[in-house]
Amino acid sequence: MKTAAEIMNADVPSVTADDEARTAIDLLAKTDMGAIPVVDDDRKVVGIVSESDLVIADEESDLHLPHYLQIMGGVVFIGSMKGFEKRLEKAFATKVSELMSADPITVHTYEAADRVARKIAEHHHNHLPVVDEDERLAGMVTRADALAAVVDG
Repeated sequence: MKTAAEIMNADVPSVTADDEARTAIDLLAKTDMGAIPVVDDDRKVVGIVSESDLVIADEESDLHLPHYLQIMGGVVFIGSMKGFEKRLEKAFATKVSELMSADPITVHTYEAADRVARKIAEHHHNHLPVVDEDERLAGMVTRADALAAVVDG
């Protein structure tokens, strides 16, 4: 059985939490990765920015204000302003830290491909950062990489 190190793509770009959001968006557009790992100064994985982090769902894409009623000259919002504020922040994110999912699921270089495939399936991810013994970024593994390795044995 192959290991994560054998099936991963070792040549992956990364960004830092302090990078401009535009940097991550441009990298996602230029690469076929679908996700970019976010690393700290020691190359330790602290987050991940995936295409799904950039997609504001259709019903949210035009950022409608939450439903409201006008009562006695005032405006009363029905539903959560918090969700609206989060979507607004994400739509206008300026730093990677505002876009990324922190503490992503990672796999280690020594983990077997079937275990990698199981982690991907359990967590419903298409990409997982691969880290070495020191938790530093070693590469990325995709759902397709893991499945191919399991099928090939």
